[in-house]
Amino acid sequence: MFLTLMAQVWEFHCEQMLTIKLIFGYLDRTYVISNTNLRSIWDMGLDLFGKYMQQFGEVQQKTVEGLLLLIEKERDGDTVDRLLIQKLVRMFLALQNYKETFEAPFMERSRAYYAKEGQGLLHKLQVGWYLAHVEKRLSEENDRVLHYLDAGTRRPLIAVLEEYLLQEHVCTILEKGFDFLMSQNMIDDLARMYRLFGLVAAHDQLRTNFQTFIKKTGLAIVMDEEKDSTMVTDLLAFKAKLDQIWEKAFAKNDTFAYSLRDSFESFINQRHNKPAELIAKFLDGKLRSGHKGETEEEIEDLMDRVMVIFRFVSSKDVFEAFYKKDLAKRLLLGKSASSDQEKNVISKLKAECGTQLSGKLEGMFKDIDLSRDIMNSFRQSKDSRDPRMGDVDLNVFVLTTGYWPTYQPCNAHLPLELSQHQEVFKSFYLSKHQGRRLLWQSSLAHCIVKANFPNGKKELSVSLYQTLVLLLFNDADELNYRFIKEHTNIEEAELKRILQSLALGQVRVLKKRPKGKEIEDGDHFAFAADFTHRLLRIKINQIQMNETPEENKFCNEKIFADRQYQIDAAIVRIMKARKSLTHSGLLQELFAILKFPVQAVDLKKRMESLIEREYMARDEENT
Repeated sequence: MFLTLMAQVWEFHCEQMLTIKLIFGYLDRTYVISNTNLRSIWDMGLDLFGKYMQQFGEVQQKTVEGLLLLIEKERDGDTVDRLLIQKLVRMFLALQNYKETFEAPFMERSRAYYAKEGQGLLHKLQVGWYLAHVEKRLSEENDRVLHYLDAGTRRPLIAVLEEYLLQEHVCTILEKGFDFLMSQNMIDDLARMYRLFGLVAAHDQLRTNFQTFIKKTGLAIVMDEEKDSTMVTDLLAFKAKLDQIWEKAFAKNDTFAYSLRDSFESFINQRHNKPAELIAKFLDGKLRSGHKGETEEEIEDLMDRVMVIFRFVSSKDVFEAFYKKDLAKRLLLGKSASSDQEKNVISKLKAECGTQLSGKLEGMFKDIDLSRDIMNSFRQSKDSRDPRMGDVDLNVFVLTTGYWPTYQPCNAHLPLELSQHQEVFKSFYLSKHQGRRLLWQSSLAHCIVKANFPNGKKELSVSLYQTLVLLLFNDADELNYRFIKEHTNIEEAELKRILQSLALGQVRVLKKRPKGKEIEDGDHFAFAADFTHRLLRIKINQIQMNETPEENKFCNEKIFADRQYQIDAAIVRIMKARKSLTHSGLLQELFAILKFPVQAVDLKKRMESLIEREYMARDEENT
């Protein structure tokens, strides 16, 4: 009621002054304008009104207090007469005492209001809701300035909100809710946090928490050995999620992009070698024939995303070893889904690693193409009609040793007919390529064996080792484990795997006695006379595609040996250039040039080895 009367008094005063100004306007235009010491009639009227306001200070104080109370009610959600507030605020502006009379207590009251609100709401609300409330408050105060406050009040008023609702609580907001918003992929709330933190220069703190979250979450994925089978899939999903957050919530900020890359590279290399190995196996699974349900475009997009993850891995030599091993199986066993996809992946690896890796992989494809030409030439030659060849169709892949994985030597006993086939082809090949040496590798060889079962004839697609076991049953219906081992000379662990696949797998062409899941030395195996199957050609050689523990161990040992050679070469190269160097200086340079993770203790062992072999020597004056 008081404020309404005050507004009426002010309006009445303005109306009367306008009337007086019209009557004495000639004086303003002539006499007053020529005397600089005199003020206009309108200014004298404002001066008199202001003096009476000061004389009756209680009126001014009550007016200001009433205005502050109305604004506080509006902040609390009540509906107030904005036009009334506007009139009285403009009164203070016209009297030119707005800042000291109204703005100063208004700002003080605003600080107290928002300091209390910030403390209270942050403990009650979830972080997402709190940030939405802050954004709402900023909008309300901007709207308040637009409707009835002076434009000059905007900056200090918004600064109060930023200080008491944001700046003082940045750490609390991040600790309480950032990880939750990230884990739940709440992009709208994260975008709001990014915008609001930008107002108080808190992007660095936000980025630090972003890095911490990536490292913590990524490390949990990488170090969980029980979920190795899904590690790459989980990493791809995690990276896609982070990219989406960076793009939509963090406005593609370059510093956040650098933090994302650095954090990813940091956690993925905490577990040495394994991520690189699993990436190679993941690609193998996608590139095998039999993998269905995805279009070429989807495969292409997937490969691009895998390459991004691969880029962060430091153990690229581990990836090379396992990828090359799996590629060899796909090519030699005919399990590759598409040669175009294979070559596409190689081109991507070439872009990432250069020709050092891709050159060997491209060489493997060249060997396959050359082998087809060699076999066509062999089939057209007189050697293919050698009586020793019989009616067996032989297919040989001639591989360049430097391109392909190293395989463990095979000492299995081949039957005469198979060894004769090898001799015929060897004679043909060496007659065409003098000076070369052929070394037979049988671990990935496979055969089509015709089997005559009482219930019908079948064609069994089996590995060479499985073939050796099956051929023994041409002369006997039942054999014991020791007899099979002695006559095939297959390594024990491999032989047990083969017998499990033939007698305990989905397709059981042999019967085991006594029954059990494990192969023991005293077991007996018999020809399955009652075997039936709906297909004519049956695949039993899937075990060749599966990796054995021995194969994995052999591959890792090969990687370790290759790394030792690289370390030795790097040490010698550095010492030849520097002639003399301290131990710490040598370690520092080695860490800088080696492209795989290595421990100082391993480097020290290689130094000791080189000293023993007299490639380098200790400085006698410095020991």
